[in-house]
Amino acid sequence: MSRTFTSARGRKRALAVAAAAVATALLASGCSGGAGSGDSDTIKVAYQKFGTFTQMDAHMKETAKTFEAANPGMKVEFVPIAAQNDDYFTKLALMNRSAATAPDVMYEDTFKVKSDAAAGYLLPLDEYTDAWEDWDAFYDNAKEAGVGEDGKTYGIPMGTDTRALWYNKDLFAQAGLPVPWEPKTWQDVLDAAETVKAKVPDVVPLNVYSGKPQGEGATMQGFEMLLYGTPTGTLYDDETGKWLTDSQGFVDSLGFIEDVYQGGIGPKPEEALDTNIATIVGGEWLPQGKLAIALDGSWMSGTWLETGTNPWPEWNDVMGQAPMPTQDGAKPGATSMSGGWTLAVGSKTKNPDKAFEFIADALDKDGSQSYDIAASQIAVRSDVAEDPEYVGSNPTFEFFSSIVPVTHFRPATTDYSRISNEITVAMEAVMTGQQTPEEAAAAFDDQLVGIVGEDQTQKAGD
Repeated sequence: MSRTFTSARGRKRALAVAAAAVATALLASGCSGGAGSGDSDTIKVAYQKFGTFTQMDAHMKETAKTFEAANPGMKVEFVPIAAQNDDYFTKLALMNRSAATAPDVMYEDTFKVKSDAAAGYLLPLDEYTDAWEDWDAFYDNAKEAGVGEDGKTYGIPMGTDTRALWYNKDLFAQAGLPVPWEPKTWQDVLDAAETVKAKVPDVVPLNVYSGKPQGEGATMQGFEMLLYGTPTGTLYDDETGKWLTDSQGFVDSLGFIEDVYQGGIGPKPEEALDTNIATIVGGEWLPQGKLAIALDGSWMSGTWLETGTNPWPEWNDVMGQAPMPTQDGAKPGATSMSGGWTLAVGSKTKNPDKAFEFIADALDKDGSQSYDIAASQIAVRSDVAEDPEYVGSNPTFEFFSSIVPVTHFRPATTDYSRISNEITVAMEAVMTGQQTPEEAAAAFDDQLVGIVGEDQTQKAGD
């Protein structure tokens, strides 16, 4: 392809992009290919807008302004989907099944890229990235997050993240716990939560996302933050290409969930199973001093910034961060999980050139930096990561970037979504007392074999 893609933005994007905007879902006819009734002069953009995390809404609207100014006669139509992750994925898949409703540009979780590409929902972007002068600024490992099983690029990364323990210094002081807090094992975390329960009984000691309503949030931010810190800490053997069964680490991770929820140091099960729990944690419990410890993501403070949806001026004085320790303190001593989101072009678009141009505008240097600051994302562009404005915009960036060396990534296979769902089933069975960790792990193994086949599994440790 001979065209060189450059940003349509002729001015520096203000950080006010981060301000929350109330979106109206415009459910008009789409700009799709095939027999669809779409208009090639309209770019339909679908993205998630849920709870307090509405930075995408503002970012897409700001991008639309510069895109439309550079492309007279073209319009951007927004389809903000107000849904928790799993519901968002379902609604996006339904849209993609029909040429009449499929989006031109979509907000795509990195763990969905391979399965959605294999399903034919996404357009390969290699001819565009080859001609895009900004592509070299993206880190190679970030680029890999948008690659399908065929080796082609289907998504352009927006940023990444890590996960750790957030703790309330004021509540720790009331409980007589040390600040800074440096837990070395799982038991240290549980002991601190027990101390809070005894000394500050009116607050939730510890939140770990769990259960089916939380979907991938429970799997990744809860279960995998535990599993990948155990001696058998993985779901999938990259070398053999097989999924693991009979994993003691799997049982032990469910045991931690049992300790939290059956031990009375977590939220009540009915609270934890509320689909809005993440919004409640970030928007109410932490700012209001109702939660002592939260196993959560690097993006949390984005909503508390002056430009966020729930400004909390004192957040950096009140909240501390500690790496999630490995189960028994074994090397490397801490663990994390990383993910992130991409922007992708729908395979049914009538105007792939303009769809990619929209993405190139959204994720040029200024656009990426503005979004990463607003959403408290770890930068995936070297020029953003090195920019003093980005580095100085959030006091937690240094900490969350420092745990990248111990982070892990989900198995990005086409089967992962179904397997992740079965993990949430196991978690919920344990947290509600319906099954022991051993029973739930055995039931998961049976479901795993049913999904991938016995020849695609192996016993952990083999």
